Amino acid sequence: MAVHPIDYRYGSEEMRKIWEEENKLQKLLDVEAALARAHAKVGNIPKKSAEVISEKANTKYVKLERVKEIEAEIHHDIMAVVKALSEVCGEHGKYVHLGATSNDIIDTANALLIKDSLGIVLKDLRELRTILKELAKKHKHTACIGRTHGQHAVPTTYGMKFAIWLDEIQRHIERIEQAKERILVGQMSGAVGTMASFGEKGLQVQRLVMEDLGLKPARISNQIIQRDIYAELVMILALIASTLDKIALEVRNLQRTEILEVSEPFGKKQVGSSTMPHKRNPIRSEKICGLARIIYSNVIPALLNNPLWHERDLTNSSVERVILPETFMLLDEMLKNMKKVLSGLEFFPENIKRNLYLTNNLIMAEPLMLKLTEKGMGRQEAHEVVRQIAMKAFYEKRDLIEIAKENEVVREYLDDEDFKGLKPENYIGLAPQIVDGVIRYIEEIEQKEAQRS
Repeated sequence: MAVHPIDYRYGSEEMRKIWEEENKLQKLLDVEAALARAHAKVGNIPKKSAEVISEKANTKYVKLERVKEIEAEIHHDIMAVVKALSEVCGEHGKYVHLGATSNDIIDTANALLIKDSLGIVLKDLRELRTILKELAKKHKHTACIGRTHGQHAVPTTYGMKFAIWLDEIQRHIERIEQAKERILVGQMSGAVGTMASFGEKGLQVQRLVMEDLGLKPARISNQIIQRDIYAELVMILALIASTLDKIALEVRNLQRTEILEVSEPFGKKQVGSSTMPHKRNPIRSEKICGLARIIYSNVIPALLNNPLWHERDLTNSSVERVILPETFMLLDEMLKNMKKVLSGLEFFPENIKRNLYLTNNLIMAEPLMLKLTEKGMGRQEAHEVVRQIAMKAFYEKRDLIEIAKENEVVREYLDDEDFKGLKPENYIGLAPQIVDGVIRYIEEIEQKEAQRS
C-alpha cells in the first residue's frame, strides 16, 4: 500500500523508475560487478569469477525479495545484497565485495542514480528553456504594467518577464553541468578511506571501477563520499525549485480576477471547485509553489549530513533515503507542470491594456519628469512638480497628463507636441533589444549543445 504521494501522485514514471527499489538494487549490483571486473584486471581474482559475478549481478538472479529476507535476519542492507549475490554465484561468490566497505557500494550506486536523475532534470530544463524563448520572442513588444511592492510602477513588456526567467533557467543548466564534475563521483577506498583492504593496487582498482561505471573517482574520502557534495546537489535542486516557485507565483498573481492578464490552461472538462462551478483555479501553479516548500526544507538535513562523527556515523543514511528520491521526484513534478503551464499560457490582451491605463496615466510620472529635465528644468524641481501633479491626479481621480497640461510651470517647458509621445506603450525603453540579446545568447548556447551532441 502506497503511503508517500511520490508513490502514486507526484513525479513521472521515468523518474520513479530510477528510485524504485528494484533499480536501486540493480545499481548496487552494477557496482559490485564493476568491482569484480577491476579485481580481475589487476590480477586479484580469476577472470572467470569476474565474468560469473558480472553475469549474476542482475535482478533477474538476485531477487529483491531474497535480499529483504536476508536483511530481516542480519539487519544490514549491503551485506544482504552481498550474501544474495554470493548465493547465485556459487563457488565464485567468495570474491564478491572483496576489499569494499558498504559505502563504497552505496555512494557509488547513489552517483549512478543521481546521474540518471540529473539527465531527466536537464532534459526538462532545456525543454522549458525552449518554451520560454518562444514566449519571449512572441511578446517582446507586448507592453504591460510593471509592478514593484505590488503597486503599479512603469511599463515593461511580457517579453522581459519571460526573458528574465529564460536567463535564470539557463543558469540552472550551467550550474548542473558545472556541478556534475564534483557530484558524479564514486569511491572504492575501504573502511576509512585508506584503501588498506585493497593493498598496493587500491588506486588502480578504484580508477578501473569508476571508468567502468562512467564516474570520476573521489580524490579522497573516509568511509563515505563527503556530504558537502550531496548538500550542493540538494541546494542546486532547491534553487531550481525557487525559480519555478517564482514563475508560478507570478502566474497566480496575474491570474487573479482583478488582474487576469494571463491564465494557466484550463481544460474543457476541468472542475475548479466542488461548490463553485465558475472557478478557474491556478492549481498547477499552486502545486508548484507548494512542493517548492518541501524541497526547501530538504536543504537543512542535507547540510546537517555533512558534519558526522570522526570518519563517519550513520546519521546521514536514513535521511538520504528520504531526501534524495523525494527532492528529485518533487522537482520532476514541478518541472513537468511548469512546462504545461507555460506552453498553454492564455493571454487576455484587453485586460493587459486596461491595467496599463488603470491609474489614469499616473505611471507616466517618471517620463513626464524626464521630459521636463530634457527641456531645461532641474531634476529635483521636476520631481517635486510632477509629485504634486501626481498627488492631485490621484485624489481627484483625473488623468495625470491632463492635469500636467493645466499646470502653468509645466507649460513653461512643454507644448502640446511634447505631450503626444507620453503614452505607456511608448515607455518600454530598450526592452525589445534587451530581450533579443537574451534570445541570441540562448540560441548560441543551443547551437553549441547541438554540435556537441
